[in-house]
Amino acid sequence: MKITVLLFGIVGDLTGESRLEMDLTEGASVGVFKIKFHEKYPILKEYTNYAIAVNEAYALDEVLLKNQDVLAVIPPVSGG
Repeated sequence: MKITVLLFGIVGDLTGESRLEMDLTEGASVGVFKIKFHEKYPILKEYTNYAIAVNEAYALDEVLLKNQDVLAVIPPVSGG
């Protein structure tokens, strides 16, 4: 199945991408996505405290993905 991944903040900076397409096996979870994502971009193994949103809703690792889902990788944000 194909998913679209939107990369924000430092994650986009480190990968040099703001948007990408990924192929995953049917029934893959957010957790599986994270493993594949770190395989593709090993530099991000240091950054594990980002959030994942699936179709604009925050998602835990157990959430199952569907073909054409849109994932957002959202790093922590601070401000004052």
